[in-house]
Amino acid sequence: MKKRKHLFINKNTLNDLIQAYFNYIEGQYHIEKIPAKKTSEVDFIEQRVWDREAEPATIAGLAFFLGFNSRDEFDEYESRGKFSTLIKRARLRIEAAYEKKLDTSAGAIFVLKNMGRNEKAENSRPVDRVRSIKVKIIESGPQPVASEKEVLL
Repeated sequence: MKKRKHLFINKNTLNDLIQAYFNYIEGQYHIEKIPAKKTSEVDFIEQRVWDREAEPATIAGLAFFLGFNSRDEFDEYESRGKFSTLIKRARLRIEAAYEKKLDTSAGAIFVLKNMGRNEKAENSRPVDRVRSIKVKIIESGPQPVASEKEVLL
Protein backbone atom coordinates (compact mmCIF):
# COMPACT_ATOMS: atom_id res chain seq x y z
CA MET A 1 0.00 0.00 0.00
CA LYS A 2 1.30 3.42 -0.91
CA LYS A 3 2.23 5.50 2.11
CA ARG A 4 0.36 8.79 2.22
CA LYS A 5 0.80 11.96 4.20
CA HIS A 6 -0.92 12.48 7.49
CA LEU A 7 -4.49 13.60 7.05
CA PHE A 8 -4.54 15.54 10.29
CA ILE A 9 -2.43 18.44 11.53
CA ASN A 10 -2.52 17.58 15.22
CA LYS A 11 -4.34 15.47 17.81
CA ASN A 12 -6.85 18.23 18.61
CA THR A 13 -7.92 18.46 14.95
CA LEU A 14 -8.46 14.71 14.72
CA ASN A 15 -10.20 14.58 18.09
CA ASP A 16 -12.56 17.38 17.00
CA LEU A 17 -13.36 15.53 13.75
CA ILE A 18 -14.08 12.30 15.61
CA GLN A 19 -16.38 14.15 18.01
CA ALA A 20 -18.05 15.87 15.04
CA TYR A 21 -18.77 12.42 13.52
CA PHE A 22 -20.43 11.18 16.70
CA ASN A 23 -22.45 14.42 16.96
CA TYR A 24 -23.48 14.11 13.30
CA ILE A 25 -24.83 10.57 13.62
CA GLU A 26 -27.09 11.62 16.50
CA GLY A 27 -29.28 13.28 13.87
CA GLN A 28 -30.81 16.72 13.81
CA TYR A 29 -34.27 17.84 14.84
CA HIS A 30 -36.32 20.90 15.66
CA ILE A 31 -39.19 21.36 18.09
CA GLU A 32 -42.70 22.08 16.84
CA LYS A 33 -45.70 22.95 18.97
CA ILE A 34 -48.81 20.98 18.05
CA PRO A 35 -52.29 21.30 19.55
CA ALA A 36 -53.04 18.84 22.34
CA LYS A 37 -55.87 16.36 21.71
CA LYS A 38 -59.05 15.97 23.81
CA THR A 39 -58.87 19.26 25.66
CA SER A 40 -61.34 22.09 25.65
CA GLU A 41 -58.59 24.65 26.09
CA VAL A 42 -56.04 25.28 23.42
CA ASP A 43 -52.93 23.61 24.82
CA PHE A 44 -49.82 22.84 22.84
CA ILE A 45 -47.41 19.95 23.14
CA GLU A 46 -43.80 20.22 22.06
CA GLN A 47 -42.81 17.48 19.63
CA ARG A 48 -39.48 16.62 17.99
CA VAL A 49 -39.50 16.70 14.22
CA TRP A 50 -36.45 15.06 12.69
CA ASP A 51 -34.70 16.97 9.91
CA ARG A 52 -32.09 14.23 9.65
CA GLU A 53 -32.64 10.85 11.32
CA ALA A 54 -30.10 9.44 13.75
CA GLU A 55 -27.93 6.66 12.37
CA PRO A 56 -25.77 3.96 13.95
CA ALA A 57 -22.04 4.47 14.43
CA THR A 58 -19.98 2.41 11.98
CA ILE A 59 -16.28 2.01 11.26
CA ALA A 60 -16.84 2.69 7.55
CA GLY A 61 -18.89 5.78 8.37
CA LEU A 62 -16.14 7.10 10.64
CA ALA A 63 -13.46 6.39 8.03
CA PHE A 64 -15.48 8.19 5.35
CA PHE A 65 -16.21 11.15 7.63
CA LEU A 66 -12.50 11.50 8.48
CA GLY A 67 -11.55 11.57 4.79
CA PHE A 68 -10.06 8.13 4.23
CA ASN A 69 -10.45 6.53 0.79
CA SER A 70 -10.81 2.93 1.99
CA ARG A 71 -11.12 0.74 5.06
CA ASP A 72 -7.63 -0.62 4.34
CA GLU A 73 -6.23 2.90 4.48
CA PHE A 74 -8.12 3.54 7.73
CA ASP A 75 -6.88 0.26 9.27
CA GLU A 76 -3.30 1.01 8.22
CA TYR A 77 -3.52 4.47 9.76
CA GLU A 78 -4.94 2.96 12.94
CA SER A 79 -2.15 0.42 13.24
CA ARG A 80 0.81 2.64 12.33
CA GLY A 81 -0.40 6.19 12.08
CA LYS A 82 0.84 9.11 14.08
CA PHE A 83 -2.52 9.45 15.84
CA SER A 84 -3.42 5.76 16.04
CA THR A 85 -4.44 6.01 19.71
CA LEU A 86 -7.28 8.41 18.85
CA ILE A 87 -8.48 6.15 16.02
CA LYS A 88 -8.36 3.11 18.33
CA ARG A 89 -10.38 5.00 20.93
CA ALA A 90 -13.01 5.94 18.32
CA ARG A 91 -13.22 2.29 17.23
CA LEU A 92 -13.69 1.28 20.86
CA ARG A 93 -16.52 3.80 21.17
CA ILE A 94 -18.25 2.24 18.16
CA GLU A 95 -17.73 -1.24 19.60
CA ALA A 96 -19.29 -0.08 22.89
CA ALA A 97 -22.35 1.15 20.98
CA TYR A 98 -22.77 -2.31 19.43
CA GLU A 99 -22.36 -4.00 22.82
CA LYS A 100 -25.28 -1.94 24.13
CA LYS A 101 -27.44 -3.42 21.36
CA LEU A 102 -26.59 -7.05 22.11
CA ASP A 103 -29.87 -7.75 23.87
CA THR A 104 -31.94 -6.42 20.97
CA SER A 105 -30.04 -7.15 17.78
CA ALA A 106 -28.52 -10.24 16.18
CA GLY A 107 -26.74 -7.89 13.77
CA ALA A 108 -24.74 -6.45 16.66
CA ILE A 109 -23.42 -9.93 17.47
CA PHE A 110 -22.37 -10.36 13.83
CA VAL A 111 -20.54 -7.03 13.78
CA LEU A 112 -18.75 -7.72 17.07
CA LYS A 113 -17.57 -11.09 15.76
CA ASN A 114 -16.17 -9.31 12.70
CA MET A 115 -14.41 -6.87 15.03
CA GLY A 116 -12.52 -9.80 16.52
CA ARG A 117 -14.70 -10.84 19.44
CA ASN A 118 -14.86 -14.57 20.12
CA GLU A 119 -17.89 -16.46 21.27
CA LYS A 120 -15.85 -19.04 23.17
CA ALA A 121 -13.88 -18.42 26.33
CA GLU A 122 -10.16 -18.33 25.60
CA ASN A 123 -9.14 -20.18 28.78
CA SER A 124 -11.15 -23.31 28.04
CA ARG A 125 -9.30 -26.63 27.83
CA PRO A 126 -9.80 -28.91 24.86
CA VAL A 127 -12.27 -31.67 25.63
CA ASP A 128 -11.07 -35.26 25.23
CA ARG A 129 -13.51 -37.00 22.97
CA VAL A 130 -14.38 -40.69 23.22
CA ARG A 131 -14.26 -42.27 19.82
CA SER A 132 -16.44 -45.32 20.48
CA ILE A 133 -17.72 -47.40 23.33
CA LYS A 134 -18.50 -51.12 23.06
CA VAL A 135 -21.32 -52.30 25.28
CA LYS A 136 -21.89 -56.01 25.88
CA ILE A 137 -25.09 -56.99 27.67
CA ILE A 138 -24.73 -60.08 29.82
CA GLU A 139 -27.93 -61.65 31.05
CA SER A 140 -27.80 -63.07 34.56
CA GLY A 141 -30.38 -64.11 37.08
CA PRO A 142 -33.89 -65.37 36.49
CA GLN A 143 -35.74 -64.57 33.30
CA PRO A 144 -38.63 -62.09 33.50
CA VAL A 145 -42.08 -63.61 33.79
CA ALA A 146 -45.09 -62.86 31.60
CA SER A 147 -47.63 -62.57 34.42
CA GLU A 148 -48.00 -62.62 38.23
CA LYS A 149 -49.23 -66.22 38.15
CA GLU A 150 -45.84 -67.49 37.07
CA VAL A 151 -44.09 -65.98 40.12
CA LEU A 152 -43.08 -68.58 42.73
CA LEU A 153 -42.59 -67.54 46.31
